[in-house]
Amino acid sequence: MRRPIIQFESNRLGDDIATLSCGHSQRSQRNSLFINQTKIALEEISNGPIGVNLNCFQCDEFELPDHFVPYKKTPIFTEESLPVALTRDHSTKTGIWAKIIISEGKLRYRVDILKADMELSQDKSGIIIPEIIHNVEPLGIVSFFIQFYKAPTV
Repeated sequence: MRRPIIQFESNRLGDDIATLSCGHSQRSQRNSLFINQTKIALEEISNGPIGVNLNCFQCDEFELPDHFVPYKKTPIFTEESLPVALTRDHSTKTGIWAKIIISEGKLRYRVDILKADMELSQDKSGIIIPEIIHNVEPLGIVSFFIQFYKAPTV
């Protein structure tokens, strides 16, 4: 999944680190980036690396950034109280991740762009990736809530 670089800096070891809009970071080789599997020298990018799209393999794997913190959650939804908007295609804002947590029953979670169709249960939560269209569908009796995550404030 392609994500733009929103911050680019060197760490104390001298490694170049690109922070993507999703919150994941990618280390690059000194003074270069890999774009579409091609090594590009930073000086070849006329406006610098900010805004350059990189493939985020962590988003492809539904990995919530480790450093993100919970900041709000929904009320508990059931198959009867589930807002219709959640059953239709929708997304979260830039930088906002979420986790669907099931307390009873099962819920279908679909993310078409990643060809993902998952059955969520008490044993399997669903990770919602920022800005990616998704929807849910109750599979019988279900009870769940959604916990939202964002980058910690400094």
